[in-house]
Amino acid sequence: MRARLRGFGRTLIHAWRDPRARWPKRVALVLAVLLVVPVVTGAAALRLNYAGELLDGTQTRGRDAIWLGHAWVDGRKKDADIDAFARRIKGTGIRDLYVHTGPLEHNGTLPADRHPRARWLIDAVHREMPGVRVHAWLGDKLATESPDGLRLERAASRAAVVRSAEQILDVGFDGVHFDLEPLHSDDRDYLSLLDDLRVLTRARDVPLSVAAHQIDPLPALHSAAGALAGHPKWWSQAFFAEVARRVDQIAVMSYDTALPVESLYGGYVAQQTSLAIEVTPEDTDLLMGLPFYHTEELGHHAHAETAAAAVRGARLGLGRTDRDRERFGVALYVDFAATEADWTAYREGWGCVAAKC
Repeated sequence: MRARLRGFGRTLIHAWRDPRARWPKRVALVLAVLLVVPVVTGAAALRLNYAGELLDGTQTRGRDAIWLGHAWVDGRKKDADIDAFARRIKGTGIRDLYVHTGPLEHNGTLPADRHPRARWLIDAVHREMPGVRVHAWLGDKLATESPDGLRLERAASRAAVVRSAEQILDVGFDGVHFDLEPLHSDDRDYLSLLDDLRVLTRARDVPLSVAAHQIDPLPALHSAAGALAGHPKWWSQAFFAEVARRVDQIAVMSYDTALPVESLYGGYVAQQTSLAIEVTPEDTDLLMGLPFYHTEELGHHAHAETAAAAVRGARLGLGRTDRDRERFGVALYVDFAATEADWTAYREGWGCVAAKC
């Protein structure tokens, strides 16, 4: 990397001294250097962040989770699927299931016909997988970047979301998990909603959990992204802390990074893990998301964003920041897209709570 930077520097000096060079060429060269150098420097930093030894004790604490698709509550899954899934997670650290039970309507309500087999699932999990908790995964598109969607600035909509949570807990779920996107940093209406939901979940003695955006890898990057692209993507670390203080579990969606190389992605997850640990209260479960899906698009490259890289990154970040943190785990996204290689990376990289799994 240093040799490349020296090469850029020599090229710039020669171009600047050449009397035949014209100003447009000089300006273009300067702009190219200004763009390339930060990218090269950032890549080097992430690659360095992925290096190092994995420390003993940076493995499962038995507090892991997995996001499950809608098929588990709409009638497509059967008893045989429960048996197979029970065998799949036996001995692992998976304790919480986030089962897609929505989506919410844009006014915050939840039609009862969206989860006709929810009670069957809850009873089957409690019977076949003792100690595993079933959370209702609720979410909706927010009207933050388009005119359509749920508007959290409306008090009536927030009240409807709380009633929907109460409704789903009446079905028998062990907790409620929210994923509202795109959720911009410093959204005070979201914090108000969490305050109201926490009153409900505490009264019911069940956990409140949320899926969280990534934290600014550079200070105020969300502001710059919002100004340039209209999509802030990241949260400030301070806002992440505000959310984490209001919930029992916070699961970082540490994927869809657009990074092209596995080592850079793993280094990014290590950084995200450290940033999240620094501001998450000790009595809140912090989970780092593992990509168990394989789409190829601009924001996600499956060959780079691997479960193995995410596991290694999470372990590196944990070891560097708070090796003894007990309330820490990983969250697997998502069951219906997972491959055997994903499950192997989770089991072998993150470990099992039993001697054999």
